Amino acid sequence: MRWLRFTTVNRTAYGILEDKQITEVTGDPFNGYQKTARIHALASVKIEVPVMPRTFYCAGLNYVSHVAVMAAHGVGKANIPTQPDIAYRGPSALIAHNETIVIPRDATERVQYEGELVVVIGKKVKSLSEADALSCVLGCTMGNDVSERTWQISDRTHWRAKNSDTFNPMGPWIETDVKLDAMETIVRLNGTEKTRVKTNDMLFGIARFISTMSRYMTRHPTDVIWMGTDGVPRNLKDGDVVEAEITGIGTLSNPIAKAV
Repeated sequence: MRWLRFTTVNRTAYGILEDKQITEVTGDPFNGYQKTARIHALASVKIEVPVMPRTFYCAGLNYVSHVAVMAAHGVGKANIPTQPDIAYRGPSALIAHNETIVIPRDATERVQYEGELVVVIGKKVKSLSEADALSCVLGCTMGNDVSERTWQISDRTHWRAKNSDTFNPMGPWIETDVKLDAMETIVRLNGTEKTRVKTNDMLFGIARFISTMSRYMTRHPTDVIWMGTDGVPRNLKDGDVVEAEITGIGTLSNPIAKAV
């Protein structure tokens, strides 16, 4: 099932997407819902961020080759993590599919994409075993963790390097039927494929992250966990279009503009 959050002329609602048609619901996938008789064509609505998270978590370095690539470019050290590391992002940086990523005026040319799998938590849980960890997952969506590398190196935290307004596109919808081992993460820049990696080729998988986190922090409905990136990211510039796709989920596309 695909859950889409969308806006029509007079309201924002959730709906179930099937064959480019949306069946609008009352309620939502987190607290219960009922189908309505209202049907919308996908092309006729504005796609919104699929969930506004209570808490926005992200995995630290979670793909071996990305650790090496970043270290070679002066971002961190080439040390493979021995345990899941958790960081946070600002929900204020979230934007939807087709909305514009705006590069700040004083940013350097080293603003780069990071296509990521995003896990959406569907129910309140605490202290889950790794075997039971996936029981709280509603589904998955796509994220693009845009990063200003010069700031990432120079600042003591990621407060602006990864949290500037518009730096966290997410969407376009939540897919509940996810087959991780069959998925590939693909990033295209201006229509040209730049990255293709196995989505599930992680150091620490979804279940390990959720189990580790839930030992200390209650998971709540609408929480999201961005699972990290792989591959060699490229610079983004004014006029570009970046597409982050995960096979079996969909494609998140965003144009790039430099602030004036």
